[in-house]
Amino acid sequence: MAQHNETGRQGEAEAARFLREKGYDILTTNFRYQHAEIDLIAQRGKLLVFVEVKTRTGTAFGNPEEFVSYTKARLVMKAAEHYIFTHNWHHDVRFDIIAILVSGSAQRIRHIEDAFS
Repeated sequence: MAQHNETGRQGEAEAARFLREKGYDILTTNFRYQHAEIDLIAQRGKLLVFVEVKTRTGTAFGNPEEFVSYTKARLVMKAAEHYIFTHNWHHDVRFDIIAILVSGSAQRIRHIEDAFS
């Protein structure tokens, strides 16, 4: 596996752990619909959260959250619409980004709620 893929996989696992510690249940990971993928789908009470995880090992090219493009956000929202429809969800939804910056053995996690608003 390429190093950037491994970094991304580890970041997604860390983001899931982070959300669990905040009281969320992780419903699914790497949900795919057509050309879109949602990294994590989590729930807390009657709130369904679609999460894009971005992990970087440095900020030379910008912070992790800056790598979520408009196109990526649209794809995530399209996949979320499909998930909501197929799971008959009738409560609140939110789109978040979890940005993880890894530097050696240290890491910084930033949870951005309502990131696509």
